[in-house]
Amino acid sequence: MNAAGIDVSSRKSTVAILRPFGEVVELPFEVSHSAEDLSALAQQLKSIEGETRVVMEHTGRYYESIAKVLHEAGLYVSVVNPLLIKEYGANSLRRVKTDKADAMKIARYALDNWADLRDYTPMDTIRYNLKTFNRQFQLASKQRTANSNNLIALLDQSFPGVRKCFDSPVRSDGTQKWVDFAHAFWHVDCVRKQSLNAFSERYRKWCKRHGYFFKQANAEEVYTLAKNAVVLVPKSDVTKVLIQEAANQLTSISRSVETYRTEMERLASMLPEYPVVMQMYGVGKSFGPLWLPLPVSILCPTSPVRRIYAATNPRNEALRTFVNPCSIS
Repeated sequence: MNAAGIDVSSRKSTVAILRPFGEVVELPFEVSHSAEDLSALAQQLKSIEGETRVVMEHTGRYYESIAKVLHEAGLYVSVVNPLLIKEYGANSLRRVKTDKADAMKIARYALDNWADLRDYTPMDTIRYNLKTFNRQFQLASKQRTANSNNLIALLDQSFPGVRKCFDSPVRSDGTQKWVDFAHAFWHVDCVRKQSLNAFSERYRKWCKRHGYFFKQANAEEVYTLAKNAVVLVPKSDVTKVLIQEAANQLTSISRSVETYRTEMERLASMLPEYPVVMQMYGVGKSFGPLWLPLPVSILCPTSPVRRIYAATNPRNEALRTFVNPCSIS
């Protein structure tokens, strides 16, 4: 039995090959992540006498290319949690931290846990794309929250409290009523310098033009707020540019979020476990696709899952799921 420990970096990896009782098959050496070098590494590992298992840490996405090439070459590849490697041999007084030492440590871990190593299976194209979309979706969602808070902070200077007058959800194209309203009526003087009837009529036409539902009570609420508001900045070209550009930025990133969400829904619906996920209490079209890019397909009948159960949080009734993956015998 041969254990190849690979310490993965962004552009190259360090490989060490050991046998039981500390026998060194190959001293640690470096391999770049080029197609030629990885193919040569696969042939080198396959040429070693006896069964060879390759072990590496699950570090971001750096490991994926080398794991994919070695797996497709017919080698047994196992990708393990970095915490397991870190805790392995933690009772040692010597804490050498180099790529070569880490590769040797991973190889020793493979030998000591030979029977428990799980074979790596690359995600299919749908799950890989869904995982990528999920990361972009999470990033864009954070940016949308930051841009939303920024616009609210600017409006607190020119039209304080106007955000609370609107509760319409985000539309599929990323537009929001309160954002579009702030773009058109960016200062209280855009409202209170005219009569209530004049503003109501202007607001009604604005709602019709942008496809929003008009309510007279909402127009009166906004008008009353504008009449009583104390603002910190005057109605000027500078204020207009600040508010409108902030609104444009929010609409743009919100459109990206909704585009990602739509595409994730389309991809998720192609997976066999999607109907099961969507039938679970508390899971809808917004939440369901976020589950499916997990490392294992948690609800597919053939997935390596020991048990899964859902419970309701008594505080917010949010769905909680506990998954314990294990190997299939």
